[in-house]
Amino acid sequence: MRQAAAVAFGVFGYFLVRGHTEGARDVALAHAAQVEGLEERLGIALEPQLQAWVAPSESLRTMANWVYIWGHWPVITVTMIWLAWHHRELFLRLRDAMLVSGALGLVVFVTYPLAPPRLANLGMVDTITDHSQSYRVLQPPAFTNQYAAMPSLHSGWDLLVGMAIFSAASTLTLRVIGFVLPVLMGLAVVATANHYVLDVAAGVILALLGDAVARRAEQHRHRRRRLTQQAEP
Repeated sequence: MRQAAAVAFGVFGYFLVRGHTEGARDVALAHAAQVEGLEERLGIALEPQLQAWVAPSESLRTMANWVYIWGHWPVITVTMIWLAWHHRELFLRLRDAMLVSGALGLVVFVTYPLAPPRLANLGMVDTITDHSQSYRVLQPPAFTNQYAAMPSLHSGWDLLVGMAIFSAASTLTLRVIGFVLPVLMGLAVVATANHYVLDVAAGVILALLGDAVARRAEQHRHRRRRLTQQAEP
């Protein structure tokens, strides 16, 4: 529980800093235009098309909203408690990866404020705010930054959680959940107009960097443990 409390404190600090790094609207919109232009050149400007497919359908829209809302913090919390109780090494790896990627994400939030699609005059609808109030309870406005679209740590952290679930799973069902969770989140953050495709890619990259650092730390712990055991009489 002490480790879980440390993670909770780190997450609270992350959102506290993020909430107080609100970028200037004009700068965030200018960056949005840059991202939109780059996506068009790369042929991956899929945000309007994806929302046009999802938003008119109440069932698909609700599914996207639920994945975005309930597939993030509730899933992260339950997974970390489970790992801390039954799979300590995987818990430590996930903890370290989230802290490292979160710290890198804060640097990007501060240096590159970015308006999400829902605020970038793309004609897209904020399906979360328009159709659900749950998210405002799980993540109060005081801890949010409207111009922190890059990177999408919804996608990045769900990838880390999915990897941890897949690694710890003893059943096919859990492995499928671990594999599908980050895919659904990647689609949901774009369909709800909260992130660009490039935000998702950036979130994944930072998550994988965090995971690489966490695995090095894990190897260091193992070496130190072996040396301690060898030194014992």
